[in-house]
Amino acid sequence: EDFLNLIFKAMMKDSLNSSHPVSSAVQSSEQIEEMFDALSYIKGASLLLMLKHYLTKDVFQAGIEVYLHNHNYGSAQSDDLWDSMNEVTNGTLDVKKLMKTWILHKGFPLVTVVRKGKIISVQQEKFLYCVEPENWTSDASYLWHIPLTYISSSCNFTHCTNAYLLDQKSGM
Repeated sequence: EDFLNLIFKAMMKDSLNSSHPVSSAVQSSEQIEEMFDALSYIKGASLLLMLKHYLTKDVFQAGIEVYLHNHNYGSAQSDDLWDSMNEVTNGTLDVKKLMKTWILHKGFPLVTVVRKGKIISVQQEKFLYCVEPENWTSDASYLWHIPLTYISSSCNFTHCTNAYLLDQKSGM
């Protein structure tokens, strides 16, 4: 419950146009300090939970083990973690490409689901809580790779989960 409250606080900050990406290039020690805030830590943790749910616990755990083995007693960059995840998914999913859309963009998407009979369509757009005119920039080009999971009448949540990767502005 505490973590959920922290997530909502981080999302509120991240929904402002004045937010910042989880990962970005820095030039000074002041910029480094600014990057290590609650938004970076809580959003980062949430993104790892999203990835774990999408990949499954066992695949995610295997990726973490590969990452720790490959980088024990050394330094690493975020791409190293995604490369380790790619290694265990055997090319079935480009984890690096997926996660870069989340860590290099500020904010998060609003996903709209519309059902017309048996047809389900989804679309994404950047969510902004409040547009601040002095900090406004156009984010029309933002596109996240959003892992969506769902159940159907032939499948319940405890037995199987269907997955769909929304990697375009809209899809079916």
